[in-house]
Amino acid sequence: MTEGEGQGQGQGEPAGPAIRIADVHKRFGHRRVLEGASLEVARGARLGLIGPAAAGKSVLCKLACGLEQPDRGTVEVLGEAIAGRTEASLGPLRRRIGMLFQSYALFDFLTVEENVAFPLEQRGGHAPEAIAARVAARLRAVGLAGSERKLVAELSGGMKKRVGIARATVADPELVIYDEPSAGLDPVTTQKIYDLLAADHARTGATVLAVSSDVVALAQFVDEIAFVHRGRIAYRGPAAGIAVAPDPIVRQFVRGELEGPLEREEAAAPEAAAPEAAT
Repeated sequence: MTEGEGQGQGQGEPAGPAIRIADVHKRFGHRRVLEGASLEVARGARLGLIGPAAAGKSVLCKLACGLEQPDRGTVEVLGEAIAGRTEASLGPLRRRIGMLFQSYALFDFLTVEENVAFPLEQRGGHAPEAIAARVAARLRAVGLAGSERKLVAELSGGMKKRVGIARATVADPELVIYDEPSAGLDPVTTQKIYDLLAADHARTGATVLAVSSDVVALAQFVDEIAFVHRGRIAYRGPAAGIAVAPDPIVRQFVRGELEGPLEREEAAAPEAAAPEAAT
C-alpha cells in the first residue's frame, strides 16, 4: 500500500464518489454559468474537464473545494456536503484537498519554500525538519531546486505554475484539483509536469480533477474527459478516444476546427437564453 492510499483509506469514509455534483446552478450577476450541471468522480479516478472559454470549468473546480457555493443543487466532496457550509467548517475538508489555481494564488510576501510549506504547516503534526525535507523534495521534482529563497515577484510565469503544483501536492491530499497545470509552459516543461502528476497519482492514488486547454497532453494523463458546454456536462467519455468522440461539437472543439455545430449553437445561444434571463 502506498503512502497516499493509506491516508485515503484510513478516514473511515463511505465508498461513494470523491466528487458528486448534482443539478447544480450558478449565476454571477445576470450571467448563468452552470445550469443543471451534474458530475461524479470515483475515488482514485482522474477526470479532465475541457470546453470553451467561460464555460464553467473553473467554477466546477471551485465548487469542488468549497470556494464557491451553488445557487441550487448538491455538491458532495469526500463524503461531505459543501452547500451552506461556513468557511470555518470547511477548513478540515479543504486540508484534504490540494488545488492548483489558474492565477497561481501564491503569497507574494512569502518565499518559494514558505509557499510550498504552507499546507503542511496548516495541517500540523509535522516537525520543521520533516517539512523542510518534503518541500525540498517537491521543489526538486518540479525543477525548482535552488529557488527556495526567491520571492514570487522574482519568478517567471512558468516558475510560478510549478510552485503552485508543488504546493498543491506537497501534503499528498486525497483529492487534487489542477486548473490549467501546463498553461504558459513550453512543450518540454509541459511533458515534465504531466509526468510528475502521473507519478504522484501512481504513488498516492489520489482522485484528480484537471482542467486544461491542452487537450492532447490532458488526454495522456486522465482516464476520462468531460466536455462542459452551455452550463452542463455535454459529453463524457474515455480520454483516449476524445478526438473521435461521437458528439460533433466535441470533435470540432478538440480538433480546433473553425466551422461546425459549436459556432451555430453559440450564435443561437443569446436568443435562446433571453427569455430565461428575464425570469
